[in-house]
Amino acid sequence: MNAVVDSITAADPAMLWAMFKQFLLLSLLSIGGANSTVSEMHRFMVIEHQWIDEQRFTELYAISQAAPGPNVLFVALFGLEAAGFLGLAVAMFGICGPSSLLALLLEHAAADPRNARWMGLIKRSLAPMTVGLVLSTGVVLAQGATTGWVTALLVAATVIALIATRWHPLLLIAVGAAIGALQLN
Repeated sequence: MNAVVDSITAADPAMLWAMFKQFLLLSLLSIGGANSTVSEMHRFMVIEHQWIDEQRFTELYAISQAAPGPNVLFVALFGLEAAGFLGLAVAMFGICGPSSLLALLLEHAAADPRNARWMGLIKRSLAPMTVGLVLSTGVVLAQGATTGWVTALLVAATVIALIATRWHPLLLIAVGAAIGALQLN
């Protein structure tokens, strides 16, 4: 209990405000989901502010994706790591609040048949941006996961396998985990 209280009282208001503003902006950019903005989160939290180091950032993302629950869990972990429980709350509200409100407004507008043409144009216009954002996330995560020639080879082989085969990504994750476990021994 004392750790929770210490985490709340130790949070820097300026840091929390900067984090909130950044995640609020990312919320409006996260057309492909929060995963599409991981590269910008990385730039902000690792490179610009050094609130999280490179390896920890990648570990937190990997843990969140392996854990059951919403795929936006990594945002909570980034906020928690950077600024404790208040950081968790600020990051989650920042990333979920604006995009949820925007989604509700767009859904309301889409219900009107007169807006069908505009909705189709908006979806087709945002698709290339989404693909680019998701690819940039992949690049950032691959860089953080690559700690030597073995991991670089593993990342390259995984990317090739995903592109060239119809193997389920969970199979590739299991293979990567097994190779990682063998390296630890």
